[in-house]
Order: sequence, then structure tokens, then C-alpha cells
Amino acid sequence: MITTDFVPGSPCWLDLGARDADAAAAFYRAVFDWQAAPYSEEPDGYTLFRLDGKVVGAVGPLTEPGARPAWTIYFNTPDADATIKAAEQAGGAVRTQPAEVGDTEGRFAQLTDPQGAEFAIWQPGRYPGLELTDAPGSLGWVELYTTDSPAAQAFYRSLFGWTTQDIALPGGGGTYTLIAPRGAGEERMHGGIMGVPQDFFKGGGKPYWHPVFGTADCDATVGLVTRHGGAVSMGPETAEGVGRLAVCTDPAGAEFVVLRPQEQTREAAGG
Repeated sequence: MITTDFVPGSPCWLDLGARDADAAAAFYRAVFDWQAAPYSEEPDGYTLFRLDGKVVGAVGPLTEPGARPAWTIYFNTPDADATIKAAEQAGGAVRTQPAEVGDTEGRFAQLTDPQGAEFAIWQPGRYPGLELTDAPGSLGWVELYTTDSPAAQAFYRSLFGWTTQDIALPGGGGTYTLIAPRGAGEERMHGGIMGVPQDFFKGGGKPYWHPVFGTADCDATVGLVTRHGGAVSMGPETAEGVGRLAVCTDPAGAEFVVLRPQEQTREAAGG
């Protein structure tokens, strides 16, 4: 699970790159009841999302030529410069060098792993990161779809020291690798890595991270997604040992997953 007690290597922030931030904010407000407000008075277009008064993410304009709307996952680091150096030595690329945010809020940088998946790092100053996680309408898990799972695991291990655990997917669906911060137990597992063939990525796509948001009712949330212009590429379906989930895209094409965890699904069924 993802908590707000961030440790090195844990997901601590996420933001959406969008062509139309206002339209994106309207969609996620309709689906998750997120409230949007500018981060600052500066006209940079960066907007925070809140749920019940707590920050759950942000949206900002796309800044790179040819970039597609997508969610970016940020991982905690105590030293952004050292993490960047480790990434370059391990074959990754730096898209943006470390930059200060606000008045000592923290430092961030954006990177790309050797297989092409984009991610970011956050070195906290006064601001640690997300204020609500692992609850309906907030980030509960992150996933990497990649063409080379062993290589991706080695890369991120060199950056963050993640521990990993392989599990076999039902029906011969391949291997899913659970990830957790260095030295943490199963209760701190925060995501997974899934190896897929190149043709999984349509239209010249490349490996990517996506967020998994909690929901109290997967089917109802999917209904809101489609009603407000989004789409569903998988589900809703019940995954053994996981819960009821669906893979969705917002109206601009940014992918995310909604999940009602297994424990909640069992409670709702009275079992």
C-alpha cells in the first residue's frame, strides 16, 4: 500500500500532463470529486487536486514537443542529484535537471528509464508530497508496463533499492513483480512491474507507468468515466487476490486504473 509516510523509493506525488487542464479538471471532478485550485498565483497553469481538503495530485500543461497526455509518477529520494547520477550510469536519461519548487518546497527532476518509461523524482524540502493515499479517490498503487521486466527491475533497484517479489498470474498470464521500498515488508508494497511484448504498445507507444486509484464502487466509477467522455479498455472485472478493477483513459487519452480492493469487495458481498 502507498502511505503518506514517505521513504526513499516510495511513490510520493503524481501529476497529469494535459493539453487542456480545465477540461481534465472537470473530468476528474466528475469521476472522483476532486476539487481543483491553482498551485500559486503564477500563470504557469499548475493546478492541485484535492479530495476532502487533502492534496491527491495535480495537473499541468504538456511541456515537451510531441508529448501525449499522461500521468507521471514521482518517487521519493533524499538526494535528487545522486539519483540522477545513478540513473545515467544505469542507462537512463534525464529529461529535466533538478529544479527547485517554490520557497524550499523541494526539488524535482524528470527521467526516462532504459526501456522508455517516463517517471520523476521528488526530493522533499518543506513539502513531503501527497496528503491522502490508499483511500477511495486517491493513489493506492502504481504499475509499470515494460518490454523487459528484469532489466527494468535492475534499473530501479539501482536507483531506489527496491525489493521485489514475483507472482504468477492466473491462467498463464505471465509474471507480475511486486515492488517495495528497501527493507520494507509486504505491507509497504506500492506497485508492480509487468513485462509485455512490444506490440502491446499501440500506435508507436512505449513502456509507461500508470496510477491505480481506489474506489468504493468500481462499476459506478466506470459508469462516471464513460458518461463524462472517458473510455474503458479492460473491465470491470474481478481479479483473484486483488479486487474489482478496470483500466480507463480520460477524454484526452491518459491511462489510469480504478480498483476496489479485495477486502472491500468481500465486505460488500457479505463474505
